[in-house]
Amino acid sequence: MVEIETNLKLKCLRSDNGGEYISGEFTRYCADNGIKMEKIIPGTPQQNGIAERMNRTLNERARSMRLHCGLPKTFWADAISTAAFLINRGPSVPLGFKIPEEVWSGKKVNLSYLKVFGCLAYVHIDDAARNHPQQNVVFNEEALYKDKLREGSERKEPGAVDLEDILTPELPQDTATAEGEISQDESGEAEESDDSEVVPYTPVTELRRSSRIIRKPVRFSPSLNYILLTDRGEPECYEEAMQVDESTKWELAMNDEMDSLLSNHTWELADLPKEKEALHNKWVYRIKEEPDGSKRYKARLVVKGFQQKEGVDYTEIFSPVVKMVIIRTVLGLVAQEGLHLQQMDVKTAFLHGDLDEEIYMKQPEGFEIKGKESLVCKLKRSLYGLKQAPRQWYKRFDSFIKGVGFLRCEADHCCYFKTLEESYLILLLYVDDMLIVGADLHEINSLKTKLSEEFAMKDLGEARQILGMRISRSKEGLKLSQEEYVKKVLKRFNMDDAKPVSTPLASHFRLSREQSPKTEDEMACMDKVPYASAIGSLMYAMICTRPDIAHAVGVVSRFMSNPGKEHWEAVKWIFRYLKGNPSLSLCFTKSKTGLQGYVDADNGGDIDSTKSTTGYVYTFGGTAICWVSKLQKIVSLSSCEAEYVAVTEATKEMIWLQSFLEELGHDQGKVCCTVTVKVPSIWQRIRFTMLGRSTYIVGIISSDQRWKMKCWCLRRSQEARIRQTC
Repeated sequence: MVEIETNLKLKCLRSDNGGEYISGEFTRYCADNGIKMEKIIPGTPQQNGIAERMNRTLNERARSMRLHCGLPKTFWADAISTAAFLINRGPSVPLGFKIPEEVWSGKKVNLSYLKVFGCLAYVHIDDAARNHPQQNVVFNEEALYKDKLREGSERKEPGAVDLEDILTPELPQDTATAEGEISQDESGEAEESDDSEVVPYTPVTELRRSSRIIRKPVRFSPSLNYILLTDRGEPECYEEAMQVDESTKWELAMNDEMDSLLSNHTWELADLPKEKEALHNKWVYRIKEEPDGSKRYKARLVVKGFQQKEGVDYTEIFSPVVKMVIIRTVLGLVAQEGLHLQQMDVKTAFLHGDLDEEIYMKQPEGFEIKGKESLVCKLKRSLYGLKQAPRQWYKRFDSFIKGVGFLRCEADHCCYFKTLEESYLILLLYVDDMLIVGADLHEINSLKTKLSEEFAMKDLGEARQILGMRISRSKEGLKLSQEEYVKKVLKRFNMDDAKPVSTPLASHFRLSREQSPKTEDEMACMDKVPYASAIGSLMYAMICTRPDIAHAVGVVSRFMSNPGKEHWEAVKWIFRYLKGNPSLSLCFTKSKTGLQGYVDADNGGDIDSTKSTTGYVYTFGGTAICWVSKLQKIVSLSSCEAEYVAVTEATKEMIWLQSFLEELGHDQGKVCCTVTVKVPSIWQRIRFTMLGRSTYIVGIISSDQRWKMKCWCLRRSQEARIRQTC
């Protein structure tokens, strides 16, 4: 049919290894007609991405349509058919928002006959046409099938066809239920019916039930967690912001945003060229909590960047941010040497980037200029939401900061340093947040002045909070904690009243994929649980200040694709552990201890893949600055091999950390790391030392003289080479 309609020859057919596609008859048909068959590897749907993506789109739309109108699962095929019909007659992004059916047939699509899916339908037969098979259907688009179900106590309208009559067998008259009972009004008189047919009625004896109100426990309730996750009290759109009680505050926030945009000459009004398309935008509203407990209302104009086309509206989009390890290492230097720690924030950072492409945007909602509604905004600078906005801002800042004498670290491209006569300055950049470190306060203020002259800056003074981490300084040193964040997460997941435990993950948890849900009921139950959101919240705490939960979070994060009840219990156990000690913090002291590391690995600890887990931690000044707990990429055949793999990964991290400290002028010289290796019948402790550009590991010969570990060397440009002799 396709070949006849398009006058084109089908050359290639890609499919999975389903039996309907690999049968001998179908294979011979393709061979006779010159059609090349491409079969994907079993279990790899990503190789047929276009078809699989459309299958998921059809399923999601059909499920939403069916649940919205309350139809049973027996109408699944009708929902799928309707979804495919609507997709073919709706705008398509790959086709430039054209209608696929119009592109295919070349004819204008008529949508006037479409009805609301799942609405009530009544079969109407005229008296004059009762002897003919012609029937008319009347649609009530204001009522859905689920609305009809709520009328269980009301009588059915004469002549109406109910879906329950189709799906359920007809009951005998002597067993008719009270659903056919004629409803009575408040005065007790029966309503008059146009239908003279008498509906049989069987009285139903009301069962005696307990008057005690049974309430389900709300603790750990998945539905309650979901409500807490989504309801923040922030408007979702412009119309909602103008209707809430805080509309005046939101209006002031939008005016401030527009003043920043206009003062920065972000766009100019122009006519839209015929070959261009204007991007849409929206207002995003957030309530910021200040360190003093006050609330700040913030509105941001965001471009809908998903409408951009690669190669037309953007090319490169990558933009780096400073690593958490670098932040903690610099804080260790601050505590050791008693340096000043200042913080600055860039107002509307993305607006400072210059655009290389020609991009048009519609005028912001609520701020259209009267008499010029037909004009669009031609962007002169980058704007929030554009895919290339972070990169353009970073390029602008990088060129400026180099121009004032700073050098960019090779270990982290968001760390800049400047050597002075008797001291130095360090600047860390995380998107629009800056930390400035130095011994000379006059030089720091001079840098602040230069930054304020080039960008719209906000001087926050001494650093107190960065990326949700609270910074506290005292005579003893510096503390980095996330107590407020942990308490907020516990409250968010309804775990603030949970019973505390003393370990991040108890030994009785033996998690595996076998505990994942297998039936539809189990999957439907777990769909209500915000598992991925909980893992993300825990992971942020782990990455920033909580190395104690690194292993536990790493274990539960392996089951995010299909979590089960046991996996969710393990997540709640981690919450209970955080409940017991939410104020744990990293304490940086004035200790002059250099870089030290510890590494270890288990042997086949993962039940599903039998892979081993690598774990290592590095300390600077006696405080942890870098930690990792993750599965190894290969399956180790022995505990000794697993230890060697762990040592290799830990040594790579050590080389990187030492190179960063060397760039700042803090040569660590000899860096020691301790690892425990299990060789046959004996535990041996090894110390490997970094000298210059190479790492040497010297082992101890075992007592049975069967295993001897010689020196092995790891250079920056080489992989680890281990030589063993038996």
